[in-house]
Amino acid sequence: MLNIDNWLQSNTFHHGQFWDLLGLIEEKEKKNLTISLCIPTLNEEKTIGKEVVLFKSELQDRYPLLDEIAVIDSGSTDRTLEVAASFGADVYHSAEILPEMGFNRGKGENLWKAIYQLKGDIIVYVDADIKNIHPRFVYGLVAPLIHRNEIKYCKAFYDRPLALSREIRPSGGGRVTEILVRPLFSLFFPELTAIIQPLSGEYAVRREVLERIPFPVGYGVETSHLLDVYFEYGLDAFAQTDLDRRVHRHQETRDLGKMSFGILRTFFKRMKARGMVNDLPELTANLRQFLAQENRYEQVIHEIYEEERPPMIEVPAYREKYGLDAA
Repeated sequence: MLNIDNWLQSNTFHHGQFWDLLGLIEEKEKKNLTISLCIPTLNEEKTIGKEVVLFKSELQDRYPLLDEIAVIDSGSTDRTLEVAASFGADVYHSAEILPEMGFNRGKGENLWKAIYQLKGDIIVYVDADIKNIHPRFVYGLVAPLIHRNEIKYCKAFYDRPLALSREIRPSGGGRVTEILVRPLFSLFFPELTAIIQPLSGEYAVRREVLERIPFPVGYGVETSHLLDVYFEYGLDAFAQTDLDRRVHRHQETRDLGKMSFGILRTFFKRMKARGMVNDLPELTANLRQFLAQENRYEQVIHEIYEEERPPMIEVPAYREKYGLDAA
């Protein structure tokens, strides 16, 4: 097993290490890399404008690190797309990308279709609901991939247990991370416990990796990425960057239960496919929760299927667009 302490020393970064954007751009151009930013959205008109303005002004106009900024939307009913377009982002309806493949609602669907729609050798995904948005949410994630060819997937983390300038910062990830994902990784994939924030929505990935892994359309997408990349490339392919602090809206406990259910279905599907569990029964798609009203208790059943999209490299339209079948 790879020594986790060594990996933490060599593959864990702080965004402050990458303050020299001109140097970063020079290295990017030397390696002839293109970088695309994808912001997946659904009804984010309150925050999307600030994100687009900041990334465009700082990382396109002032420092040309990004080759494109794109919003891929699941069907917003507010002014998300109008606001994003007015500030200079390319905007796309997820349902209109690869229409022959149909459409599913879910963040994972947007992330998957971005591989087809966007042109970058590296795609960096940033959630649309970040209230303290800053350029570090992009350059802190793409920099390790630009500087080190062996790194293929860089995750963000925030307020984690690193000793920086003699200051020890509080430990712990999100609730689902600490209650579900970290215990699962501790039991079955101890090396993956080195990834401090496995469910963070911000990460940068090389196209050559993204196009070869399947995408759950819902809650399980981040967990599936970690497992699939780990199975194929090992822990050395990962890096992580400390972005200090992330301010966003918090979800209700009931919604976190839905997320956990989707993650579990994805996790056990991969365990079964790898022959790591025997005689696993067919997993139900029904999550059962309760509502209490005065002296009445009502069971509510949610159907959570976690449908998966195939590796993009298997999609004929993608192969044609990128000339993968050319002699």
